[in-house]
Amino acid sequence: MTERELIDKDKLVLRGLQFYGFHGVKQEEKTLGQKFVVDVDAWMDFSVAGETDSICDTVSYTDIYRIVKDVVEGPSNNLLESVAHRIARDTLLKFPQISAVRVKVGKPHVAVQGVVDYLGVEILRYKKDIRGSSSGAPII
Repeated sequence: MTERELIDKDKLVLRGLQFYGFHGVKQEEKTLGQKFVVDVDAWMDFSVAGETDSICDTVSYTDIYRIVKDVVEGPSNNLLESVAHRIARDTLLKFPQISAVRVKVGKPHVAVQGVVDYLGVEILRYKKDIRGSSSGAPII
């Protein structure tokens, strides 16, 4: 499946999730912590849920929210890449009906000389990535 085909499909959308965590390379980040902002897109087919109007036929966005919360408020990671990867991995492992997930993790308060909304990372992972890709690159 190409990214274009993926984008044309149904997806759950979670935007602007904010949590306090202790991720970063610098000791101050691990000691003092800071706010993180996370966006998640999770692709799956909504056709059955659309017909049945039943939560049993979809994934609740509150379940994905809990995964993000657990990762960001959980044990410290040095890199935002690791935070994003854990969110994507846990989401794909917990919900087999989700075929792909995009995770964006931003730090709004960074020590740079200039004005920024945030700095961060964005990753895209497919179900096949979690089941055995050794390269770590998205498999399409």
